[in-house]
Amino acid sequence: MSSLPPALQRVPFPVIGSPLFIISNPKLVIAQCKAGIVGSMPALNARPASQLDEWLAEITEALAAHDQAHPDQPSAPFAINQIVHKSNDRLEHDMALCAKYKVPIVITSLGAREDVNQAVHSWGGVVLHDIINNFFARKAIEKGADGLIAVAAGAGGHAGVKSPFALIQEIRQWFQGPVALSGSIATGDAVLAAQAMGADFAYIGSAFIATDEARASEEYKQCVVDSNSDNIVYSNLFTGVHGNYLKPSVKAAGLDPDNLPESDPSKMNFGGDAKKAWKDIWGCGQGIGAVNAVVPAAELVARLKQEYAASRARLAL
Repeated sequence: MSSLPPALQRVPFPVIGSPLFIISNPKLVIAQCKAGIVGSMPALNARPASQLDEWLAEITEALAAHDQAHPDQPSAPFAINQIVHKSNDRLEHDMALCAKYKVPIVITSLGAREDVNQAVHSWGGVVLHDIINNFFARKAIEKGADGLIAVAAGAGGHAGVKSPFALIQEIRQWFQGPVALSGSIATGDAVLAAQAMGADFAYIGSAFIATDEARASEEYKQCVVDSNSDNIVYSNLFTGVHGNYLKPSVKAAGLDPDNLPESDPSKMNFGGDAKKAWKDIWGCGQGIGAVNAVVPAAELVARLKQEYAASRARLAL
């Protein structure tokens, strides 16, 4: 395993809950952190923009109170996801609020920015940049990111197409810093497998859609429970970037999930109209076959921990 910066050394269980667009909220982030994993959310989930100040206050105050009441079991740090693509006209505003609250971990997406990395470092924060291939991984580190989130095939949201085996082995040939692996991880066994391949953390998103705290409709949550990898379609139609989505939601929108047209990548938009674009098309990864019920986030993390421990014991690790 790599040498981790102090913030990442404070993660009791090697999992980062990935930021779920629209779905992640302070309630879910707080529950994840209290359970011992990094909780995260996109800054753009706070709408209007002024709501981000309220949400960051809620998260920091709740985790501080938890740590004071449970000094022997402190919470894990939280993370805020920033879309650094030029279409995000809120970036400067949202980064100022991250500075105000000294957000411990910032996850950057859709472009690597030296100025953003430097800003995070100015308050002692850590930057993890998500990438889909080795080329973008090198670019991110060259521009000052502290670590990488390797988004492999099968991940929810804007997933890549690389095998996790190929992606991790290529990154580890030259980079020994923090790496999280994303792509169909929904069990404790898979968390251990990610570490065995060379990652420091598993990056889990889709399984947390089906939790009590998630800001998803009950229909969306139940669809995750009822579906498996056969129900996932990979398309760039909805945002201009390829991602994985639940077929039932695509059908409900009047589209044929097996014959979706290609979108123009230049039309990417993650600003004011992004929420509308994603509202009725449900993003999801291929790992949801392991999700059998809607449960509290703490219960999901407890299951992951139990499975992880059982796998280690079975392999005598």
